[in-house]
Amino acid sequence: MNVTVSSAERLRVTLHGAVQGVGFRPFVYRLATELGLPGWVLNSSAGLSLEVEGPRDRLDTFLARLESEKPPAAVILTKEASFLAPVGFTGFEIRTSDASEGKTASVLPDLATCGDCLAEMRDPADRRCGYPFTNCTNCGPRYTIILDIPYDRTNTTMFGFGLCAECGREYRDPGDRRFHAQPVACPACGPKVWVELPQGMEMQGRMGTDSHFATAAKWNLSPFSPIFVAAALERGEIVALKGIGGFQLLADARNEQAVERLRQRKHREEKPFALMLPSIEEVRRYCEVSPAEERLLKSAAAPIVLLRPNGTPGIAPSVAKSSPYLGVMLPYSPLHHLLMREFPAPVVATSGNRSDEPIAIDNDEARDRLGEIADVFLMHDRPVARPCDDSVARVTRGRESVVRRARGYAPLPVRVARELPPVLAVGGHLKNTVAIAIGRDVYLSQHVGDLDTAEARGAFERAIEDLCRLYRFEPQMAACDLHPDYASTQWARASGLPVIAVQHHHAHAAACAAENDIRGDYLGVSWDGTGYGLDATVWGGEFFLVRDAEFERVAHLRPFRLPGGEAAIREGWRPAASLLWEVFGPEGVPESAQKPVLLRMLERGVNAPLTTSVGRLFDAVASIAGIAQANRFEGQAAMQLERAIGATVTAECYRLGEGGDWAPLVEEVGADAARNVSPALISAKFHNALARWIVEVAEQTGVGQVALSGGVFQNTYLTERAASLLEERGFRVYTHQRAPANDGGIALGQAVIAGIRAGG
Repeated sequence: MNVTVSSAERLRVTLHGAVQGVGFRPFVYRLATELGLPGWVLNSSAGLSLEVEGPRDRLDTFLARLESEKPPAAVILTKEASFLAPVGFTGFEIRTSDASEGKTASVLPDLATCGDCLAEMRDPADRRCGYPFTNCTNCGPRYTIILDIPYDRTNTTMFGFGLCAECGREYRDPGDRRFHAQPVACPACGPKVWVELPQGMEMQGRMGTDSHFATAAKWNLSPFSPIFVAAALERGEIVALKGIGGFQLLADARNEQAVERLRQRKHREEKPFALMLPSIEEVRRYCEVSPAEERLLKSAAAPIVLLRPNGTPGIAPSVAKSSPYLGVMLPYSPLHHLLMREFPAPVVATSGNRSDEPIAIDNDEARDRLGEIADVFLMHDRPVARPCDDSVARVTRGRESVVRRARGYAPLPVRVARELPPVLAVGGHLKNTVAIAIGRDVYLSQHVGDLDTAEARGAFERAIEDLCRLYRFEPQMAACDLHPDYASTQWARASGLPVIAVQHHHAHAAACAAENDIRGDYLGVSWDGTGYGLDATVWGGEFFLVRDAEFERVAHLRPFRLPGGEAAIREGWRPAASLLWEVFGPEGVPESAQKPVLLRMLERGVNAPLTTSVGRLFDAVASIAGIAQANRFEGQAAMQLERAIGATVTAECYRLGEGGDWAPLVEEVGADAARNVSPALISAKFHNALARWIVEVAEQTGVGQVALSGGVFQNTYLTERAASLLEERGFRVYTHQRAPANDGGIALGQAVIAGIRAGG
């Protein structure tokens, strides 16, 4: 089947900041008209919203000029851009804001330090030279200091820091860039930063303890010196730094022993660490960086960006472990800039917690929870209102794609196609986020994390309370996952609210559709590791024909058993044994897996639930190919399988039988592995087989729109391969941009589906 789709695209942009009353709408009108782009612009409760349609090259030009040529008085704090399907605009108009639209107070995310503030920090003649809390209206903390709305200083964690005369003058002067900058401060009146070491450890190279900072007898304390902290990193010590959204743990990323020590103390065996590098030049030294990736690194959100390493030695092997990527960010706060000026080298910058716990945000909490991890503490006395981890993003198909939505993005809303009733969506169990629907805006919380521990569940409950309080939100219903054992589901059931349960993979597809403004029927391809199915089995390789808030399951992977249940998620050799047993019988199971208990599970179907999970298929193929036998963290084997492809280029693919039958694929993978075919070729042929299957189902379904969602589509090779094949055949392909493809995005889908079902 060939589907004809227009080559034009629709660009939706939302600008937050000082963008109203400064001539921005007439400017957009002139720019769009000059470039021949039809569409509209209006002032909204979020700031300024616009849409234009046209060829991709002209849209890219429009987007670049929108910021570079903006009105002089305009200040863009954040810019969200999404590429959508065209709807056929015929001219450009300046629209009047809808008076019926409810006004909501916009809470902005935390923003990276701007160039003007950095210049002041470096100027010996400036009163803020070297000050680690320098900010202005263009940058600095927002979401992590606000206690209540409206966003006034008295409603932030800065309320205890009275303004000095000079800061007060800046704050009240409309011509100053610090006019009503709520976190404004200077060394005379603002927060202080200091260094702490456990008692008995000496302040090497520093003056004695300054009594001004002494807060606990068991700690040695001293005023902050970036030179001292840099020296500690150079010695291989671990530093706990209190950042904008909580504590981070830092270590010299060149020092293998220091990185391994951090892994042992943090109980994080394999999961990759993020890196902070001092400059874009240093990023290029170690990574391949496209122009789009550079823009993302330098953006006001300043997320961790997943980049391909270029092979330059210097980064300790234990930083990335099995990942094909390096997660890299630039310094985004004044404190980071000051530290990296003294230590201009790669630094591990990971969450300030033990694995599976929320990040620490309070000084006493950090002393207690991180005391056995960190050698040095870099503290300050500006309270953090709520934990907010570093965001993670990547560039896929030439577009920004958020993998973990937190600092720099939360709690900006995702604009959806219709008005929704007040829905509270509580997300899933892993990579949890929560969301609230207010009119056409769905506000996603920051990343909460996995809800396996009591501490994590407490953080989940605080995130709900926090989001509802900030927006004066009173939910009329709760949306949750179908899985009865998810902590989020149990909370919703006990909340006293009417509950609408949404199937896991339907929520994935709906999230992708909502943020991409898909109109009409579409094929939702929802692939992940685990999701509770309508038949109470484990789904994860699903094709849905979606019509509004309902779906028809039109295809799925052939079910297979997971011997050992949860153990089969951690140990990829188990699903591999299951598939080989199905294809070849007991004699096909490798000798290493010939365990009587396991074989009985497969023969009798006891403690061996059925699954259609593509994620578990990845684990099995990785095991059969000899690439990986276990998952020390979620998705590790799949990550290693993608990494194995390397620079291999081939159109070859394995056979997937009718109805998602993996038997011929498993047979061919096993044969290639027995012949010592390279893991790179095996992996490429496997990925290509999955991409071809997506095309086959799309052609059979006959729907021209395809949405790819679920954690499997964090795989760049598979996503780009499938999208390319689909587009060659005329399909319009949608992937995630503003919300994560993984379970961090399902709260968005839950909110939309529940809202529509409730009459939205």
